[in-house]
Amino acid sequence: MAKHIRYTPEQIITKLREAEIYLSQGKTVGQACKTLEISEQTYYRWRREYGGMDVTQARKLICNKQR
Repeated sequence: MAKHIRYTPEQIITKLREAEIYLSQGKTVGQACKTLEISEQTYYRWRREYGGMDVTQARKLICNKQR
């Protein structure tokens, strides 16, 4: 079983941007996720939550969730 890794909002946004680059190069979502070492389910969940955000917006989101 794989080790569970927690990513910070900054790391998530960075990985989503990397995934966009791979997808624009013609790779499939599965190939991009394999390269980024995340599951497709994680990619789609992150995209739903963090898609289109920049790092400062993600930090505010996390701070509001913790209250």
